Amino acid sequence: MIEVHDLTKRYGDRTAVDGLTFTVKPGIVTGFLGPNGAGKSTTMRMILGLDHATSGTATVNGRPYADHPDPLRQAGALLDAKAVHTGRSAYHHLLALAATTGLPTSRVDEVIDIVGLTQVARKRVGGFSLGMGQRLGIAAALLADPEVVILDEPTNGLDPEGVLWIRNLMRDLAAQGRTVFVSSHLMSEMALTAEHLIVIGKGRLLADVSMSGFIDSAARDSVRVRSPRAAELHDLLTGLQASMLSIDRGVFEVAGLSAAQIGDLAAHAGIPLHELSIVRPSLEEAFMELTKDAVEYHATQATPTPTEAILTGAAR
Repeated sequence: MIEVHDLTKRYGDRTAVDGLTFTVKPGIVTGFLGPNGAGKSTTMRMILGLDHATSGTATVNGRPYADHPDPLRQAGALLDAKAVHTGRSAYHHLLALAATTGLPTSRVDEVIDIVGLTQVARKRVGGFSLGMGQRLGIAAALLADPEVVILDEPTNGLDPEGVLWIRNLMRDLAAQGRTVFVSSHLMSEMALTAEHLIVIGKGRLLADVSMSGFIDSAARDSVRVRSPRAAELHDLLTGLQASMLSIDRGVFEVAGLSAAQIGDLAAHAGIPLHELSIVRPSLEEAFMELTKDAVEYHATQATPTPTEAILTGAAR
């Protein structure tokens, strides 16, 4: 278990982490989300004792990470896959780590096999691709069979097979009763993997909630409507405190009215419906809505496409 209480980190007059309090529980995958510059990496580094907190506490399995006599057995982490000696082979990199922890050589072979690096284990790390480096970093995190696993962007550089592998690995680790804390910008992967979310922005806690609860609280459902008389139905719905989003000819989405209400109105007007389905917001949409005021870096926005613009009379 990871417990963070009033954790704060300041660099001069800049506050990178501002009074964070949360608990990461065992048995589930907990996603750690936030825009660039939100303080996620700094928080993870403080949990692992790599950065000293200005104030507050962070504990792993009941005590500060540095106070454990066997820290690698308590928590394994992937924070920077490039933090390896490029002249060493993957095997000897892991062997050196095993030696510092009193682990048998057989464990090195086990984790190499787990991450799929058996064929390149004796090659120098300097020649590894980004994805191979990620696999090596994950092998190092798992080396001492830790109770807590902390991963920062573990799918970075992985191909589709590798992404599926790490997704299943995280689920398996959680199913074994371990604490799994993972940071990622890939919302589609987090939606498939994480059961609980901790979301921060500008160093502050924005949400500490289940995946379903986060999506439900951050964005509204809409209803997709398809009809050969879409323009007529669109006009009928306009002005009923509903928002319409044009998607394509004959199809539009409605926010603010239920599927039943739309169906009843269409039936009363004699307008046929070819589709009437509820569209749940994605994790990405919910995340963007919640963190829109916490984004530090804004790019110039392109002109909205018709499918992105909310219109009041364009579904014709």
